[in-house]
This record gives sequence, structure tokens and C-alpha cells, in this order.
Amino acid sequence: MTVKQAKNGSWFTQFRCRNKFGEEVHKCKRGFDTPEEAQAWEDDFIASAGCTMAMAFEQFYEVYKADVMPRIREHTWRNKEYLIKSKIMPHFKNCRMSEIQSIDIVRWQNDLMDGSNNKGKGYTQTYLRTVNNQLSAILNHAARYYGLHPNPTVRTMKMGGKETSEMQFWTKDDYLRFADQMMEKPRSFLIFEILYWTGIREGELLALMPSAFDLERKTMRIDKFYQRFDGRDVITDPKTPKSIRTIKLSNFLVDEISDYLRRHPEIGLNDRMFPVTKYQISRTMKTGCEKSGVKKIRIHDLRHSHVSLLIDKGFTALAIADRMGHETTDITFRYAHLFPTVQENMANVLDDARGDF
Repeated sequence: MTVKQAKNGSWFTQFRCRNKFGEEVHKCKRGFDTPEEAQAWEDDFIASAGCTMAMAFEQFYEVYKADVMPRIREHTWRNKEYLIKSKIMPHFKNCRMSEIQSIDIVRWQNDLMDGSNNKGKGYTQTYLRTVNNQLSAILNHAARYYGLHPNPTVRTMKMGGKETSEMQFWTKDDYLRFADQMMEKPRSFLIFEILYWTGIREGELLALMPSAFDLERKTMRIDKFYQRFDGRDVITDPKTPKSIRTIKLSNFLVDEISDYLRRHPEIGLNDRMFPVTKYQISRTMKTGCEKSGVKKIRIHDLRHSHVSLLIDKGFTALAIADRMGHETTDITFRYAHLFPTVQENMANVLDDARGDF
């Protein structure tokens, strides 16, 4: 028997078990009030050490974290961790993995769908789907690598859905009106010039260094991404492998970048060209919109604006995707409504193909 009573009347457990690497582990834990508490602690430890599905959800989360966190970007993991700890852990943390049933997931979903955020509003369908995906990811990981069977997510319906909001963008005239208000602020002017005329992401812009440019060849290399964590600047890899790309620059943009670098000789080859924050850019954009009378859009909508400009100029989805660091299918589906003549052209071609009887 591994659980025994000590001379002072408390209970302790002393045992040996094997961890997930097959190594023998000796463990002794004292100070329990009852033999049941000591046995429960021993059972939990053995389940956790061996990564068996008898462990609690809270314990398996640490296993999941150790497996997954090194494989994804820091920002992505932080978002996952927040959702798991705030929306999933309170409901499932004490449940043993092997005892989680499909009905437990259904009841958790119902509670969230009836819940509300800190502003008293119900959660959006997109948010509910995102949270649901986090629980599914944990349980699928347990099923795929640690023998969880059956997987309780298999028989449940997904919660939430993908909401489609109206895409906001500026026309070229909108942008030029806005840019006029930026002329007296050279750094802000160039920031928005690059965002609008190249369509790069805000994090890509903030990671730009002089070394990214070959001004003789008129190119800009995108292979870094800027983020800010806990008051520190972090340069990471781009969002996806597809995001690593070389963008050809227009002559006027080459001239503007060259002039900016000449005016700022203190910027080293591997220094950030724009040592500002996303908040500062957003605030500057808000002020420029108010002064110019142009409708307020998000910084990311400048990327949509660039795509819309390229579509209007007749470029194909394949060419646009290559410039934007997207898959072609992403451009096709996301911006389908901006290709207004495609369906009509298809119908006309089919008319010609059919011919007259």
C-alpha cells in the first residue's frame, strides 16, 4: 500500500511510477488530512507523469502548452492562452480528460452563447467560433498523440460562425485627399504612402529597415514582422511563409524613400525606419481623416484599398496574391465582389461558345 499514516496523524503517499519517457520516478508527498486525499494526489501525479488520459484537463493543458507553444508565433500563443484560461479552463479544469463527454461540451457552449462580454453584449459568432476552436484543438491533440478515445468533440456541433462584414477601403481620390494632410509630417506621409501604394501589413511596415530596400533595382524585401509584447519591441518572421516576398516599387515611391533616408542619416542599415507604435499610426490616421473629411477606416483597410486599386487596374488574382503575400484562392474569395465584370464576361464567353442553332 502506498498511502500510509504518519506518526503525527497525517497521511502520506510514497510510490514509484514511470514518466512519459519510460523513466522510473520516485515520489513522496506528506501532509494530507485523509487517506482519500493522499490517494487522489497519487492518482493525479501518475496520470500526469505518464500523460495518461486520467489526468485533469488543467494538467493536460500544460502538456499541450509544452507541445504547441514552441511551434507557433508568440503573439498567436498569447491569444490562444488568453481564450483558454478565461473561457475554457473555468469549466473544464477539474475534469479528467477521459471523463469529458460530448454533453459537457454542449453545456459549455450553451453557457457561452448565453453569456456576454464586459460591455454587456453577447459574444459575436466569430468570437464563439474562435473559442470553440481552441477547445477542439486541445481535445484533438489529446486524441491524436495521447490516446484520448473517444474524442468528445466528434459528436458535437461547432459553436458560432464566420461573420462577413462590409469591406472598407479608400478610392485613390480618397487617399490623395488624406495624403495632402500628411505632407507637413514627412515620416507619417511616407508611412501611409508605403501602406497604400504597396499594400503591406502594418506589422511588415513597422519592421522595415533600410537593408530591406534595393533602390537601384526598385525593390522592397518583406521578411520580417514587428510586434510589441510587455513593453518590448519584437521582430519575428512574417505571418506565413507566403508572406516572405519581394515587392517592386514605383518610381515615385523609390524617390520618396531615398529622400527620407537621406534626411535621416542616423537610421542604421538594420535599424527600424519607423520607430513608432501601431497606436501612434492609428491616432495620426484619425486626425488626418478629420482634417481631410475622408471616411475613417482601419489601418488594415489600406491593404484592402491597395487590392481594390489593383483590381480596378485589371490585374489578375494570381498577380495580386503574389504581391500581397496571399494565396490566390484568398484573393479570389475575399475580394470576389470587387471583380464586377467576371460573371458577365463568363456569360458572354459561354454565349459565344454555344453559338446559334
